[in-house]
Amino acid sequence: MQRYFRVLLFCIIFAFFSVLYVFNQLASSLEAQSGWTDSKPQFKASVQSGYPSRVGRKQAGKDGLQYLHENDRCKNSVSVTHWNPYWRLPPGVCGMNCLMESPSRDKEVRLDSSIGEVTHKEPVRLAVVACGARLEETLTMLKSAVLFGRRQLHFHIFAEDDLQSGFRDTLESWPLSVRSKFSYTLYPITFPSENANEWKRLFKPCASQRLFLPLILRDVDSLLYVDTDILFLQPVEEIWKFLSQFNSSQVAAMAPEHEEPRIAWYNRFARHPYYGKTGVNSGVMLMNMTRIRAKYFKNDMTTVALQWEELLMPLLQKYKLNITWGDQDLLNIIFHHNPESLFVFPCQWNYRPDHCIYGSNCAAAEDHGVYILHGNRGVYHDDKQPAFRAIYQAIQKYQFEGDMVSGLLFPLEEKLKGTRHTYCGRVSHLFTKRLQKSISDLQKEIPRGT
Repeated sequence: MQRYFRVLLFCIIFAFFSVLYVFNQLASSLEAQSGWTDSKPQFKASVQSGYPSRVGRKQAGKDGLQYLHENDRCKNSVSVTHWNPYWRLPPGVCGMNCLMESPSRDKEVRLDSSIGEVTHKEPVRLAVVACGARLEETLTMLKSAVLFGRRQLHFHIFAEDDLQSGFRDTLESWPLSVRSKFSYTLYPITFPSENANEWKRLFKPCASQRLFLPLILRDVDSLLYVDTDILFLQPVEEIWKFLSQFNSSQVAAMAPEHEEPRIAWYNRFARHPYYGKTGVNSGVMLMNMTRIRAKYFKNDMTTVALQWEELLMPLLQKYKLNITWGDQDLLNIIFHHNPESLFVFPCQWNYRPDHCIYGSNCAAAEDHGVYILHGNRGVYHDDKQPAFRAIYQAIQKYQFEGDMVSGLLFPLEEKLKGTRHTYCGRVSHLFTKRLQKSISDLQKEIPRGT
């Protein structure tokens, strides 16, 4: 009998330590997958990245900082596959630790004298990620933001190394009256070193970079992220106003993926959780990044709520075989479990071919016009949706400082007449409705005789 109790006691002790070991391994695994094993990760010395270690920086002193400023500030020395968090570089190195930034970054700037006002507000911050053959498309998006905006803008441009000079040269070549309306910062594409290639190729090249913006731009409170195929048909600051409408629990804003469930994708084909009835589209995403960094998100991987930087890697590992639209699917999963954290704005703020390809199904656009055009599926560059392509080409070809009515609006309206054989062409008046108002408002601000 005593032998029986000894065996039982041994089994209980063995089981206890086995369970303890399993939990310890699970915790270690989650830490490793998250990419940050400490709340304040150490710098890594890397020939590939061109940055010295934390100890090296302290010893370098003034001369060391000067070396970094002159040799690393604007060189394409940062590898796509190396995770070197910008926010931990010395604050004096290139402002927000960029590859290239405009001279007037974040300073109060007097706008074009024809408008005659000085902005005292914090700039509207716009972020975009460009890889591959997206240079011209991204520049056209930025052009649309500058054309109709009346508030100071700051562009956070994340781009592959071979696109950096194209952005810099083009933006610096724009007329001074246009340049005075915005500043910009160029950044390299970077992902956590673990699974970097997997993140980069998750959907479209580099699209998942947007998931890491709250962690890279640590000093930025709020940000409007847009895809490269976005066109603004009214001032950017109008969507920025939604930030003031967030309740205390909301951290981001997006538009629904579909208005009509019968043709929606998520509710018919998704193999993962998604937000609401038809999911959300992440092509236009307004973020309060301070709240995102501070929030603990509910999830279906553990009963413990996780912060943003702890959430991304385990989420990818769990769902990478089940997602189709990459980072957008991951965002849908996150906000499925945290619906109270998302502000949903109407479809005219992210108007896509889906809203007209089978007939008009964005009621808000029918009432107010299209505010932001999203030419996904490459419709700016093929003949599948000529109405979308006409708008893109009109903005791309418009010459700065020319008359917007005769140089932009009238040619576009004429071009759209030839698209009426398509469903989207039949509602082309929705595209020009808001555009007309934007141009009219700008003309009212220009003094007579100029």
